[in-house]
Amino acid sequence: MKAIKCLKYGGSENLVLADVEKPLPKNNEVLIEIKATSVTASDVLIRRLDEPLIPKFILQLIFGFGKPRNTILGMVSSGVVVAKGENP
Repeated sequence: MKAIKCLKYGGSENLVLADVEKPLPKNNEVLIEIKATSVTASDVLIRRLDEPLIPKFILQLIFGFGKPRNTILGMVSSGVVVAKGENP
């Protein structure tokens, strides 16, 4: 499957279209085939990370130092459940 990945904090030049392995749902999870998604203000703020020193440090504690821990940003989406793990 394809995804936009954020390789490191900064401008849009750090975003790349990449092939990623299709995830398998774990226990108590479902796999959703995304039909629509959006870019929110929080996605842009996390990607840019141009905050003053103390807030920047706190954000990097949460999201990762040097680059986001989860390189695929975004949390707002809709779609169809295509698989489920145990005890969904």
